[in-house]
This record gives sequence, C-alpha cells and structure tokens, in this order.
Amino acid sequence: MLAIRLLPFRATQGSKVLRGSAHLSLQQQGALRIRDQFRSRCISTSTQSLGLVRLPASQSRVRGCQTPSTRTSFFIRRWSTSKKPEDPKDPKEPGPKTLSTATKQILSKIPLKSSHENIYTVPNILTFSRLVAAPVVGYLLVHNYHAAALSLFAYAGITDLVDGWIARKYQLQTVVGTIIDPMADKLLMTIGVACLAVNGSLPVWLAVIILGRDIGLAISAIYYRWISLPPPKTMARYWDFSLPSAEVKPTEISKINTALQLVLVGSAIALPVVPEASVSAWHLSEAMTAFQYLVAGTTIWSGLSYVFSNNAVKILSKEEVQKRIAQAAAKRKP
Repeated sequence: MLAIRLLPFRATQGSKVLRGSAHLSLQQQGALRIRDQFRSRCISTSTQSLGLVRLPASQSRVRGCQTPSTRTSFFIRRWSTSKKPEDPKDPKEPGPKTLSTATKQILSKIPLKSSHENIYTVPNILTFSRLVAAPVVGYLLVHNYHAAALSLFAYAGITDLVDGWIARKYQLQTVVGTIIDPMADKLLMTIGVACLAVNGSLPVWLAVIILGRDIGLAISAIYYRWISLPPPKTMARYWDFSLPSAEVKPTEISKINTALQLVLVGSAIALPVVPEASVSAWHLSEAMTAFQYLVAGTTIWSGLSYVFSNNAVKILSKEEVQKRIAQAAAKRKP
C-alpha cells in the first residue's frame, strides 16, 4: 500500500497571526474564524470524495507544521492489485480480433426474426393430399378403373371446397396456400385431361388447349418465383415454400373456368360408369360435346386474363413478407 503525503493546508496559520494583531476588530476576527471553518469543511468533503484517508496524529507531523490545527496530513490511497500494467504487445491480452470473435459469438445467440411462415395447417394438409391423389387418379383412368377414379376425384373436389372454408373461417391463409391450392387443382386437371385423352374419353384438340394454358401458367409461376425470391437465390430456398416471395391471385374468369373444367373431367370419368340406356335416353353424349366447346372458350379467356391483368401476380416486398409472418406467428399463439 503506497501513501503520498501532502503538505497540510496552511490557511488556519495565517488566520491565527492576523487574529493576534491588536489592530483587528472583533468583527474581522469573527469573519476569519468563519472562513477557517468553511475551508476545513471543504477539505473534509474533498477527502471523502477523492478516497483520501486521514493519518493518525503521530504520523502526520511534518517539519514546519507544529501547530495543533495544522498537524493533519493526507495521503492518497492507491489501489493495489496483482494485475500488471497492460502491455499492448502482450499476446495474452485480448486484441481486436478476440473482441470481434466474442462479439460475433454474442450476436449469433441473438434470435433473429424468422422469414418463414407456418405451412403445417389443416387447409395446406388437405391441399397436399390432393396433390398426392392426382397421379393415383391418372393411374386408375389409364387402367379403366373409372369407378375408383371417380371416388378419388370426388374426394379431391370436396377437399378443395373444405380447405378454403377452413382457411377463411379460422384465419389460416398462408402464402404457400395461395400457390399450392391452384397447383393441386391444375395437377389434377392436367393428369385427368391427359389420361382421358389417352383412353378416348376427351377429344385431343380440347386436351391441347387445356394443357397448353396450364403449361404457360406453370412457366410463368417458375419465372415469378425466381425473380421475387430474396437473395441468396439457391435451389434449396427456391423450393422452400415456407419462404414467401410472391402471391398469385386468380382472376374471376379463371375461377369459373376451373370449376367448369372440374365438372368436365368429372363428367368424362363418370360417363362410362352410367348405363348406356340412360346415356341414350338423356342425350348425355350430345350434352357432353356442347359442354366441351364451352370449356374450350373459358380456357382461352382465362389464359388471356392472366396476360393482361395487373393484379394476378404480386411480388411481396420485405415489409409485406415480415408482416405476413408476424400475423401468422400471432395466430399460432394461444
């Protein structure tokens, strides 16, 4: 422990000399006494704020200061630690690189706001089941199992209505749902139309119109997904549908056309199941031909509506993506 001794404050000694002079009045001597008391208090306050410690009277005697009022000395307490002075060349001391690494470790533990939304909802699961059912329907049609294909097709149509109702009622809409829902419908329609054209249930020209429109929409969806995907653009992020980037809004004529196409495919699947007597009696073959021309017209119209519409495809900004994810996270909280 080091102690630095300071010379005592000599203000009180000069005051005693002046007070000893006969020419000073009592009023002046009182003023000097008040000044000495004020200085003593200031010294005491400075001692406490600076960490100074008063030495005992036996150790505070300094040559030339034998007056009782001036026998006080102070020393500054120095902090004694075993730590050596910092050496900038010491390799053990943390440098900028070590601090930078520590900062990175701290920042890596901070949870960042996620850019993904919850895709495991009931409407999305039903939609995925339709995606799985589509190739099964095609297999059954090619092998002329029209009754089983009709049952599975009916399941796909019912789930298409149910998942939309559940999503609207319980606020379970997701960006991926707006993509895979029409994708499931189009996959079912594509496989159904192609297989029905193979076994002769639908004319080839109608299948070309329907499939041509769907192929064009699929290419457009691939393009918009790629240009709207935030960097880094990788195939893993491209196929990660929980990362929203663009939203597809079907036009009104497209919704009508999809419904008509579903009715057309369902009728073409069910027609071989109906007895021939009923088909002839109700002129179902002629009605089916007229209905095919109607669907061809709505298919061309709906394809052109996507080309000339400004609201069919919307690329989401970063703020919109974060807003949608925050809304989905708030819905998941109990």
